[in-house]
Amino acid sequence: MRESSSSLAALRQRVARLADSGAPSGGGDGGWLASGHADFDAAIGGGLAIGKTHEFFAADALDATSAAAFAALLALRTPGAAPLLWLRTADAARRAGHIYAPGIAELGGDPDRLLLVEAADPKMLLACANDAVRCGGSAAVIVESWGAWPALDLTAGRRLALGARDAGTVLLMLRLNTLPAPSVAETRWTVAAAPSTALEADAPGAPGFILDLIRWRGGPAGARWQMEWNRDEQVFRGAALSGALLPVAPGRTAVPRRAAA
Repeated sequence: MRESSSSLAALRQRVARLADSGAPSGGGDGGWLASGHADFDAAIGGGLAIGKTHEFFAADALDATSAAAFAALLALRTPGAAPLLWLRTADAARRAGHIYAPGIAELGGDPDRLLLVEAADPKMLLACANDAVRCGGSAAVIVESWGAWPALDLTAGRRLALGARDAGTVLLMLRLNTLPAPSVAETRWTVAAAPSTALEADAPGAPGFILDLIRWRGGPAGARWQMEWNRDEQVFRGAALSGALLPVAPGRTAVPRRAAA
């Protein structure tokens, strides 16, 4: 796992080298980033559309780690060895915690594919994201922010979406400690931790997630899935006790609750 300088100039140099290297892009003319969970992928047309923007929100303050883990595991499912760009603010790193390379390896991912960029503030993060998303050599771009992000208005969001479309990459916006707002995202999700199925000798089981689809430009929203990560096959699968598709529970909102600042 490589850590970059936080300067915009350094990112631009890295992006230029990736583009010149001829590394395969995230999707070229389209396609889907599939989770491996057959029912989940089928319900949204094959997976998350490549060349589009997808937003992930933590269902609650304590679910920020789960939202980040789901986005990371999904990105690591992109085929090949093309790098994955993860951009975050220094504030997000302090609040949400640093990325642990041995943990990624333990979950079956390759931490050497991750290129981490830590921006000083949200303004710099947006500038870095605009450069990174246009890099044709990246398999996926994750942009992690913490709290409100006024600079990410509809105009800025469209610029990012066009960059992802032109580069044929998938853009995963990880929005923590904030509430959904109008955007150009193709899909919008909330992610919460789910109980895992214990292994033998009561050892901790696979990471579990509950996903609520709260917006989808291609179809209806309002569905929920509970799934686990299979590190051996590097796919998501239905949780042992739940199956695949679940209705939204009565009395539970499908939008995240604002966490304490």
